[in-house]
Amino acid sequence: MDKTPEQNTIAEIKSPRWSNNTKLVVALTFVAILAGVLVKFRNFIGPLLLAFILSYLVYPLIEKLHRRLKIPWRVAVLLIYLLGLVILIGLMVWGGIALLEQIQSLIRFLQTAISNLPSYINQLSRQVITIGPFELDFRTLDLRDWTNQLIGMIQPMFSRLGSLVGGLATSAASVVGWALFILLVSFFIVSETQGNAGRLIDIQIPGYSQDTKRLGVELSRIWNAFLRNQLILIALTVIVYTLVLGILRVRFFFGLAILAGLARFVPYVGPTVAWTTYGLVSYFQGYTIFGLSPIWYVVLVIGISVVIDSTIDNVVTPTLMADALKVHPAAVMVAVLMAASLLGVIGVLLAAPVLASAKLIGDYAFSKMFDLDPWRKFSSEQNAKKEASDLSQWRKRLANWLAKFRRGQKGNDAQ
Repeated sequence: MDKTPEQNTIAEIKSPRWSNNTKLVVALTFVAILAGVLVKFRNFIGPLLLAFILSYLVYPLIEKLHRRLKIPWRVAVLLIYLLGLVILIGLMVWGGIALLEQIQSLIRFLQTAISNLPSYINQLSRQVITIGPFELDFRTLDLRDWTNQLIGMIQPMFSRLGSLVGGLATSAASVVGWALFILLVSFFIVSETQGNAGRLIDIQIPGYSQDTKRLGVELSRIWNAFLRNQLILIALTVIVYTLVLGILRVRFFFGLAILAGLARFVPYVGPTVAWTTYGLVSYFQGYTIFGLSPIWYVVLVIGISVVIDSTIDNVVTPTLMADALKVHPAAVMVAVLMAASLLGVIGVLLAAPVLASAKLIGDYAFSKMFDLDPWRKFSSEQNAKKEASDLSQWRKRLANWLAKFRRGQKGNDAQ
């Protein structure tokens, strides 16, 4: 069937190109609209981020189930999320309320201990402690002003924390609602991928397909190292502290173990706050072990905690993380404090990988602005890793050759 003249005319018409000024105006308009939406609906930012993270975490599990059982992708997704929903309900019914009650009791105990701290400092300021040949005279120190300033900083923090935990306990319906929202959004994200991991985050920029692919690989490395390995690290910390503090008979040991796990998110400040909390609970709980005085009991608890955290920081963390984030701990600490003021608890949890991702994108943009290869650092790192692996292989070959040579010499001597 022949086309009419009007159809031929329409087919020959090409859409005019936008000028640079038009592109700039449209881009700025989109940025302004996006900023307005983020400000207006900022309460949804945290749950949406958690939904994407949950999708990323459960995707490998769903993929294994899909391949091994050879069931449709959507059925595998449905089974995993139904299992997750059952586990969530079970945890909330079985342990959620008890955990919140223990944390509330811990916060009330700490508030009482802090209120009694001035009287203890007053007694301490009149004492002289002798340790072997050394003598520590607290009478020469002005501890009262320092104590009052410390209490003025700590008490509001515990009051807000107590209000937050109490709000979680009283607004259980809201917590359940947000949890279901996160599960539902994550379910649809994973379900629509149809088994293609590239559809989780699919960004296509003409002419930059290789760069976006490489950025995706590096971002996946960052988030994979943080999310999965950080979960392992926190679980290990909670288990170790639950056992150790329980053996040491420290009160509220499980709540303190949870605090130790959360402290892993905030370098420097987190462990310091945790150690201080262990010391306050150990001193004011009213009993010790092995007949120790309260002061030496505090020293024992804090000393063991320092050893545990040092072991985790210097042995376990490098093995799991392998310097994947590549950001300074001080920068992470500042990012955590800033993110906490913007997004609350979710900001604390996600500050480190977001900072590492921003650093990666910033390095890419900086390299492009100065016409440098944005992947030169990664190429040198890969070459260094390859050289290290080659060197280790040569060492293994040399060790095997020496072992064979020694066995041959022993055989000749026996003959």
